[in-house]
Amino acid sequence: MASPMRCLSTDPTRYFQSFRLFLANSTEHQCMREFVEGQLPAVIASIGNGKSTINILSVGGGAGEIDLLILSKVQARYPGVTINNHVIEPSADQIFKYKERVAKTSNLENVKFTWHEETAYEYESRMNAEKKSKKWDFIHMIQMLYYVKDVPATIQFFHRLLEPQAKLLIILVSEFSGWKTLWEKYRSSFPLDDLCCYVSTADIKRILDSARLKYQLHELPSHMDITSCFIEGNKDGELLLDFLTETCEFSKTAPPELKRQVMEELRKPECSETRDGKVLFNNNLSAIVIEP
Repeated sequence: MASPMRCLSTDPTRYFQSFRLFLANSTEHQCMREFVEGQLPAVIASIGNGKSTINILSVGGGAGEIDLLILSKVQARYPGVTINNHVIEPSADQIFKYKERVAKTSNLENVKFTWHEETAYEYESRMNAEKKSKKWDFIHMIQMLYYVKDVPATIQFFHRLLEPQAKLLIILVSEFSGWKTLWEKYRSSFPLDDLCCYVSTADIKRILDSARLKYQLHELPSHMDITSCFIEGNKDGELLLDFLTETCEFSKTAPPELKRQVMEELRKPECSETRDGKVLFNNNLSAIVIEP
């Protein structure tokens, strides 16, 4: 009999509900902001040297919160320089929220925004079909490599689009995170579809090493409060469990034994720590900065 479990990405409404809750319960954006404030200025220190225009490509830009932080750092480093900021994002809803955020943000007079409602693969196919290979001064791919079919090919394609002084920034879950532990143990039990794959920095490092690309790695400590996951029938807890397992209605559709094992796993020190009565899941990220 076919399992009633299905991938969370097949229900976009529930996916975004669980994603918003994940952001509210985690230090995800906080640790990215700290990276942008602390380390990014050195990363972008030479991307625009001698240029009157800086071209930036955001792959999977989402609702633009981190994008606008990145742009503020580029503006601070290169005051008055025109910035062409192109965004690849497949969700119309996310693009709408991104545009709303831009409309409410001041000091963007020198930034020109172009949104492409498409996936990274669709962008690549379109560029190949149009025989275009526009080069970029800075490309960033933040928390999006889980949603591409061929991770090595995607990285290689965008790496080829870098200008000589450019940088490619990838942010995704650390190999030292609870995600890695959970995925390694249960990936075969969760209902994966073509829209999602489990990758961590361990995979990306292997890809970059085999392609002999130069890169630097920054660890970004982060956690997520998953206490509500252990309260039977708690709606927020159920949504967070969906997000953790990439499974729609995991609590209701997972076989009882799988659910028991996953709940047990989530409490183990490899995944979480208990602090002040709260269960805090290890949500550590890594930022990888790749040279041209």
